[in-house]
Order: sequence, then C-alpha cells, then structure tokens
Amino acid sequence: MRLLVTGGAGFIGANFVRQTLAERPDTTVTVLDALTYAGNRASLAPVADRIDFVHGDIADLDLVDELVSGVDAVVHFAAESHNDNSLADPWPFVQTNIVGTYSLLQAVRRHDVRYHHVSTDEVYGDLTPEAAAFDETTAYNPSSPYSATKASSDLLVRAWTRSFGVRSTISNCSNNYGPYQHVEKFIPRQITNLIDGVRPRLYGAGHQVRDWIHVDDHNRAVLDILDRGRIGQTYLIGADGELDNKSVVRLILEAFDRDPDDFDHVTDRAGHDQRYAIDASLLRSELGWTPRYSDFRSGLAATIEWYRDNESWWRPHKALTERAYADAGETEISTTH
Repeated sequence: MRLLVTGGAGFIGANFVRQTLAERPDTTVTVLDALTYAGNRASLAPVADRIDFVHGDIADLDLVDELVSGVDAVVHFAAESHNDNSLADPWPFVQTNIVGTYSLLQAVRRHDVRYHHVSTDEVYGDLTPEAAAFDETTAYNPSSPYSATKASSDLLVRAWTRSFGVRSTISNCSNNYGPYQHVEKFIPRQITNLIDGVRPRLYGAGHQVRDWIHVDDHNRAVLDILDRGRIGQTYLIGADGELDNKSVVRLILEAFDRDPDDFDHVTDRAGHDQRYAIDASLLRSELGWTPRYSDFRSGLAATIEWYRDNESWWRPHKALTERAYADAGETEISTTH
C-alpha cells in the first residue's frame, strides 16, 4: 500500500509511521508535515531513508492534490491540538483543522482515494462523574476552539462521505501518551520537570479525569480501521484507562521515588473539561482490537525511561515551552492536596 500520512512528524503521526514500517515493511510512506513547533523531523530519524518527506501545508490545495494522486490511502493526523494555544489564538486551529481537512477531502474525492480521519474524544465535551462513557452515538458538544475545530472537521468528513461518496472512516481517540510527545503536553511535561529537578505542576485541584491510551495501541487501532473498517463508520478508540490528573502526577512521582504530594498547583485552564471516557466496544467487537498496554503503570514506566534516554530529542524545546506557560500567566495557587 502507498500511504500519505499527514502530520507524520508529530507525536502520534511519527509513531504511526515508524510502527507501520516496522510491521509492514512493503508499505510506501509519504509524510506531509508543516513542521510547526509540534513537528520534529528527528522523530522520523529511525526511518528517514524509508520515507518520502514533504515539507508543506495541508491547506495547500495544489500540493495536496498532487500528493494524493499518487497514493492508495490517506491517514490524516495533522492538526493543531494544544488547548491552551487554541485559547490564546484560535485562527491556526481553524486554518489547519477545518481548511486543511477540506483540502484533503477535495483531493481524495477527486482521485477516489481511501481516507482515514484521526480525531479526538474532546469533540464530545466532558462528562459528569457518573455519566456513561462516550460512544459512536454521543452528540458533539465541544468546549474549546481546539475541540470545536476538530468537531467541524469530523462533520466535513461525514458530509463528503454522504454527499460525494468519499471512502472514509473516522476515529475519535482518548488521551495518548508515549515516546516522542512534545514537552508541552501533560505527561511529558511532568516527566521532564522531574528530570530537571523541578516539581510537577497540576492545573487546579487536579480532579480532571482523562482516559489514557498508549500511542502504539492507538496506532494499531488506526491500522485495523484502515484495513477492515466499514466505510462511513466512526470508531472510538480507548483502553479503559480513566485516571484523574492528580493520580497520574502521583504515579510519575512514585516512579521517581519522590513524595506523592511533591507537586505544585497552578491556575486552572479556562473551560477545562472535567472528564473524558471512551466506550470502545464497537472497535473491539467488530475489528477484534485490544490494547497491549492494558496496565497504565507499565506503559508509563516505559515512557519515563524513554524520556530519560532521549534528552537530546526533548531538551531543545523545554525552556521555550516553560517560558510560554509563564507568559500565558500560569501561577501557583494554594489548595489542599
């Protein structure tokens, strides 16, 4: 198969490229990535001689059309995805997540190319503690510019499938963790802070619940959907990994042999969703997918080890990331643990 992977130098996309080439060595992969701050060609270094890398924007209609015309399928990971950044400046999220998706849909429509759209559970908003987990029938209720633009892109895919016969599938996944994740994100930020001897930093009281999944499990699900998913179907990807943020921080501290309360509380994010949870029953029953990292502790331990061993990858981005948090007004607050 000839694949075009958008956002293939980003966290999930780069892991997908490496994993696909390891498991399916006959696959031909072209990566299209704009190399914003979240894209890093070093993430593709282990497979650099096995891919065609194109530095470009998914909103570039002519470039996208040219690339799509030469492949069998598109896996669309490219997105602006950091909630804090979307609150500070929503426009890049509109441009990439909505206009960029439109560009790809027009190209796959024109060339009749299989298309898989990677999305997020954040399109559904958040859940109360007692509510049932999200499933494929849950109504969209986004609460940030990021999640609103991803919801918009999902709806474009559904419309192009129904109106124009685009051969598409969609997946909405829970929070990913694993190697090569940018240090602005929650888990790598805490890990790299501790490596630097800095206390972890927790939004508000840390009661927000996320449903964690290892990036390799997510990408195996994407491959299964690409191979055997029903055209027009949405699949939710999750590994039953619900934990509140404070518990995650304490597990990271435990792994560093530190006191479980050795962290700082900082001002909470505006409109911070309180709980996400995924019901992946359809994916499991229809496609037979199951997570390999069913134990969050073991996946977290492997992730911590990766960041210890790969400081050269994340170190160039650390100081700038922390400065951005400070410039955005992140300040310590007093609260009970």
